[in-house]
Amino acid sequence: MLSGTCIVLISLLASFSLAKAYLNLTLPGQHPNPDEVVQEVHRRVNASIVRRQMLQVTKRDQFSSCLTGNPIDDCWKCDPDWPSNRQRLADCAIGFGQYALGGKGGEYYIVTDSSDDDAVNPKPGTLRYAVIQPEPLWIVFPSNMLIKLSQELIFNSYKTLDGRGANVHITGGGCITLQYISNVIIHNVHIHHCVPSGNTNVRSSPTHYGYRTKSDGDGISIFGSKDIWVDHCSLSHCKDGLIDAVMGSTGITISNNYFSNHNEVMLLGHSDDYVPDTGMQVTIAFNHFGENLVQRMPRCRRGYIHVVNNDFTAWEMYAIGGSGNPTINSQGNRYTAPTNRNAKEVTKRVDTEEGSWKGWNWRSEGDIMVNGAFFVASGAGVEIKYEKAYSVEPKSAVLIDQLIMHAGALGVGGRDNNLGKWNTGPNEGFDSGPDYEDEMSGSSMSMPMQPLSSTSILFTFLISFSCFCILSPNCI
Repeated sequence: MLSGTCIVLISLLASFSLAKAYLNLTLPGQHPNPDEVVQEVHRRVNASIVRRQMLQVTKRDQFSSCLTGNPIDDCWKCDPDWPSNRQRLADCAIGFGQYALGGKGGEYYIVTDSSDDDAVNPKPGTLRYAVIQPEPLWIVFPSNMLIKLSQELIFNSYKTLDGRGANVHITGGGCITLQYISNVIIHNVHIHHCVPSGNTNVRSSPTHYGYRTKSDGDGISIFGSKDIWVDHCSLSHCKDGLIDAVMGSTGITISNNYFSNHNEVMLLGHSDDYVPDTGMQVTIAFNHFGENLVQRMPRCRRGYIHVVNNDFTAWEMYAIGGSGNPTINSQGNRYTAPTNRNAKEVTKRVDTEEGSWKGWNWRSEGDIMVNGAFFVASGAGVEIKYEKAYSVEPKSAVLIDQLIMHAGALGVGGRDNNLGKWNTGPNEGFDSGPDYEDEMSGSSMSMPMQPLSSTSILFTFLISFSCFCILSPNCI
């Protein structure tokens, strides 16, 4: 990420009293008791699984068979009329990012133009035009779409990127940048082949554009932002990280995603010396860390990281790493080690001697270790600190297959497909070359398209008809 020379604030703390006050910094959006959030995650998972089991016994209808025990999916996915109530998704998050509103309460914006030719003056109908607007927007896609970004896609606050019902791929320069904003939901898109861009002007709002230095090529870069939820996305093949959260970002949930084909998957925290990241709080739940991953699932600097009910298929170096004394609470995950006998350890304390890290709070509870995997726990007296979190037992990792069965982008182009909101015609803008095959975005199956009901067709027509009016000065 950014070099340490860019961070000068800490070096200016000349007196001990100022430094002590700084160490007690609370980030905006930071939960005062992270163990309560952990406990609530377990309650919701347990409630969803119990409800599924009861309905399977008492009913044999479509609703009961749809329930998976995954509290996020069960919140919206089993409603056959979910396309008419898309914004219900905003009520379904769990963990530290549960307060992310996204574009809830705002207008629907239809992305009708996949081009990204001008990062300073984006055209109405493009994705870039939508994400820079100041008001809440729920952004949807009427057809399959490949969006090749020319520069970073800089979001404004209160936006939902909702790719349900279409096969949406975002690639190119940047890609997604969430900088000093809040309340963003990114749902059901493929993000891959993101490369560095910059050294040019990029617009971040209707009234401001500015010069951007060279970006790192992250899939999603979260910088000084809060209340962020990334759900059901497939991420792979980016130049730097797939998801990076730094510079005092907090209130983040990363759930139901499929990660594959990448080296440094996820970075949480700017540097060991950047004290504001002590207040970073991140929930990582129901994700599938899939094939050809090397390290950083995640790599943590400071903060409180809850890793719960994920499936780690394999890694080349390690799964969870850290420095700067982060708290890592690993519960109910399945860790499958690689065949390399020198890479069986799940954990890695990066560039830190044992005498320093043995007091860090790293705990594993209810995790399943496969093929010789092992988790090195640490932290004197940590049992007392985690007592509240454990008062509701994390769901056993034996249910991992059930909880992560739909990880990644859903629907058309996803690894499973029973989702249809829009008429799924030809893949608009898709090339036939090897750069954008499904296997590169974590998808391995081509599934049948779902027919639309007459209600959905009418709704699609009406909302598409008005799409150019939304945000137009002549219509507001």
